[in-house]
Amino acid sequence: MLCFSRYINKSTFNQYLAHELLVLVVLPAFWMIILPVTAQAESSPTDAIHYSIPPGPLTKALNQFASQSGIAISMDADKVKNSLTKGLDGKHTIETGLAALLKNSGFTFEKNEVGYVLIQQAANKEKSNAATQVLPEILVTSQSDGNSLKQSYMVPSVVSVTKTDTPIMQTPFSVQVIPQQVLKDQQVISLEDSVKNISGVQQLWAGSQYDSFLIRGFPTLAHFRDGVRLPEHTIDMANIERVEVLKGPAAMLYGRIDPGGMINVITKKPQATRHYSLQQQFDSYGLFRTAADATGAITSDGKLAYRLNLSYLDDKTFRDNSSRDRFFISPSLSWRPLESTEFNLAFEYRDEKLPFDSGLPTIDNRIVNVPISRSFHQPGFRDQIESKLVDFNWSHQINPYLKLQNGVAAMWADYQFRDTPTAAFQTRLTATDPFVRRGVYFENFNRNMQTVYLNLTGDFTTWGIKHKTLLGWDYYNKETTNRGFAAFAGTEEQREKYFTFVNVFNPVFPSLDFQELNNLRRNAPNDFGYIQESWHGFYFQDQITLWDKLHILGGGRYDWAKSKQAFAAEPLQNNDFNPVKTNFFSPRVGIVYQPLTWLSLYGNFVESFGFNNGRSEDGKPLTPETSNNFEAGFKLELFDGRLNTNTAYFNLTKQNVLTRLALDSPIFDTIGEARSQGVEMDVTGEIYQGLNLIATYAYTDTQITKDNDGNLGHRLPNVPLHSGSVWAKYDFQQQDMKGLSIGTGVFLVGSRQADTGNTLQLGGYQRWDAFVSYALKVRKSRLVAQLNVNNILDQKYFLNGDSQQFGATINNNIPGRPLTFMGSIRFEY
Repeated sequence: MLCFSRYINKSTFNQYLAHELLVLVVLPAFWMIILPVTAQAESSPTDAIHYSIPPGPLTKALNQFASQSGIAISMDADKVKNSLTKGLDGKHTIETGLAALLKNSGFTFEKNEVGYVLIQQAANKEKSNAATQVLPEILVTSQSDGNSLKQSYMVPSVVSVTKTDTPIMQTPFSVQVIPQQVLKDQQVISLEDSVKNISGVQQLWAGSQYDSFLIRGFPTLAHFRDGVRLPEHTIDMANIERVEVLKGPAAMLYGRIDPGGMINVITKKPQATRHYSLQQQFDSYGLFRTAADATGAITSDGKLAYRLNLSYLDDKTFRDNSSRDRFFISPSLSWRPLESTEFNLAFEYRDEKLPFDSGLPTIDNRIVNVPISRSFHQPGFRDQIESKLVDFNWSHQINPYLKLQNGVAAMWADYQFRDTPTAAFQTRLTATDPFVRRGVYFENFNRNMQTVYLNLTGDFTTWGIKHKTLLGWDYYNKETTNRGFAAFAGTEEQREKYFTFVNVFNPVFPSLDFQELNNLRRNAPNDFGYIQESWHGFYFQDQITLWDKLHILGGGRYDWAKSKQAFAAEPLQNNDFNPVKTNFFSPRVGIVYQPLTWLSLYGNFVESFGFNNGRSEDGKPLTPETSNNFEAGFKLELFDGRLNTNTAYFNLTKQNVLTRLALDSPIFDTIGEARSQGVEMDVTGEIYQGLNLIATYAYTDTQITKDNDGNLGHRLPNVPLHSGSVWAKYDFQQQDMKGLSIGTGVFLVGSRQADTGNTLQLGGYQRWDAFVSYALKVRKSRLVAQLNVNNILDQKYFLNGDSQQFGATINNNIPGRPLTFMGSIRFEY
């Protein structure tokens, strides 16, 4: 028999790419050596970037300037609110841009330890200390990750929607952002927990090995990091600045992608200004998490800067036999040899140990009435996941109108699965015989990814028409191999032995010899698999602005995609592989009409396609998913640009949906079709000085429109018809209460179907959370103490049922966290 690894794609291009990436891995280690002896000087903000801020209220313009430049600006909102500005359009440094915005406004500025502070000029404009009045530091508007004392909940512009820096009000798509301040206030330590702040998005627990979500009714495992697609994995939040959610198909810009939308995390970048942070978190179920963040200049001129993020998690959790621990480290470098040129290099390493959690099963279509802490995986069995990521990118502003961006990233992930998951097919599990069936799964997975992209963006005017153009190309390749022992692939004798049973009401676990199973994995494997997904595509886009009110977006992408897969009980041979090639054009059009600066009306139509990753009956790759989406809505920007709302109607149809053909083995077909339509509303920002708000609502009507299992007309699993949330946070403004913040919120989820057969309904739930924090500022440092209380009413609820969306099982119901206290001590300098 031939070795399976011989058949992994090893083209000359990939060998060259891997060689270059391996060389780049050495640089972070070198940086770690030189860091202790580097200079710690701060640099002045001399880098010039392009700004596009329309005339209007000064407060709104300063908010936009702070977001685009990444700085913090302190001002007295009451004194600034009636001032106007002529706007800013062109390339400026931070200080020349601020000066232009403040021209003839009666204000000037000074730099302080956290950013910039506005100063009110005296009427006589005498050049003396008495000629100016420093405004009290009441409002700080910024999305930077440096050392801002407070940050807004609203982000006025994002990049992931169009791959250009476009204000949200001029974007014909529904996009929401969870900024750093929300992540801090809610003590978010997992990406899955952050999405409760976004309408139409739900956490989809998939055993805890991967972050998984439902967006507009459809599941997604794909993640994006700074706009770069990553394979399935878990995001550590230690180096995450904010989370962006783009709803609807995004294949035009990002290739093959799930139709519900995409989740893009923006990482913390090196800053020339020194900033250090050390945090210790702990909760009432034995969680301990330590996180550190350090950034600053390496060279005296500030052109070379570093950042180091690391975290260690030890989580006992509320589930029995479910402890997990994780170590994460991410060093990064940023070098700006010229004002127009920037190079960035980042490395991430994650090592994690955790069990697979199958949740609670059902008897007679009811979830078993046992404590939500009860789990049925074999005690002592845990998976180990190790991943490494290298990301290198650079950009060059060719001239005031054109910018070139290029990047390459690679990820290597190794999974050692040592599980006894609940079987999809149960042979007992009745009221008189309450034994849940579990199957042994001891396999090693290797998942490698490489991607390259090249973008040319333009920002220019022709015959009075403004253009933001994008021309780009990208390449993506992901290969997954697995080899090991699985009970479902065993002989009749092996299935009898390695499918075991546990009494759900009185669990006594059978004896399973870990070493015996590991030897079977090594010496007698019975499950082999290989999947390759690769594509390269060209895309183009033009955002046209007419009369400063009408914004038209048009673009398309053409992909050349290839998939190859094979599954067998013996080592794979050449003739086991079944390659499939697909070409596809993905158009995207959108329009925004902005009759008033605070009102935008928009609509869009998008088509896209994706992969179907599953085992077909004959071992051949499955037909790619396709989808189309229509959306229309309106956006409001209120309170001088400090509050943003988005209301949208959408209609999304997904073809070639996976349908399971056999309950006891992973065999699928793509004869399904599903439709999701509804209304979503998101409100984010500051409604009163110091009072920030997030409010969401989603009506999501899903239906299976084609199926072979009698599920026609059924609702898609895990999707509530109604869901919403309200979260409010207040930073006290009174001088004697400065530093005190309080917040509270309610998260509502309606009833959901647990499976495609709609045989089990998960009840709706309401979760009430709250927090209080106090920041004590001592010169240039501050100490922040915080307490969060989640699920105050100790509601019993379930996050989801079958997490695979295509299955018919109702025995994987994941309970939500009960009443939990989480404390935090954070020191910042």
